[in-house]
Amino acid sequence: MDVSTISFLAKYNKAVNEKMNSYISVLDDKTWTKNFGGYFPSIKSLCNHLYTCDTNWLKRFSKLREFTFIEGTKISDGLSFSVDNIADISGYLNKREMLDHKIIEFAHELKEDDLRKDLTYTDSHGVEYTKNMGFLVLHMFNHQTHHRGMISLYLDELKISNDFSNIYDII
Repeated sequence: MDVSTISFLAKYNKAVNEKMNSYISVLDDKTWTKNFGGYFPSIKSLCNHLYTCDTNWLKRFSKLREFTFIEGTKISDGLSFSVDNIADISGYLNKREMLDHKIIEFAHELKEDDLRKDLTYTDSHGVEYTKNMGFLVLHMFNHQTHHRGMISLYLDELKISNDFSNIYDII
C-alpha cells in the first residue's frame, strides 16, 4: 500500500461517482425511492449509506493526526445511520461532489508513514478497533465499489443502461 495507489483510488472514486451520478440525476422521486427488496431497498438508501459511511470514515481517519482536509467541514461531527442524511437527488449530488473532493484532499495529505500506522477508532455501534490505516483506507474504497455495484444492479432492474465500472474508461 502506498500513497500513489490511494491517490489513484481517490481520483477513480470521484470519476466513477460522477459517471454513476449522471444516471441517478435523471431519476424521478418515485424511481429514486423505489423498493427493490435488498438490504438497502432503494437507490436513495444506498446513496445515503455510502455518503454516511464515507463521511464517518473520513472522521475516523482524521483521528490519526491533524489533517487540513477536515477544516471548514461538518465531517468532524460524523453522521448517524439512523438519520436520512440526504433529502433528495439534488441534495445528494451536491453533497457527494463535495465529499469526493474531500476524499481527494485527504489522499493528497496522506504520507507513506500514515499508511503503516495503526488507527484506533470506534464504530457506529460503539465498538473500539485498532487496525492498520492503509488497510482501512483500502476498505473504504472497496466498500464504495461494492455498493456502487448494487446501484448498478438496481439501474439494470429499471432497464437503465449503465456502465461506470471500468477503471480505465474513467481515469
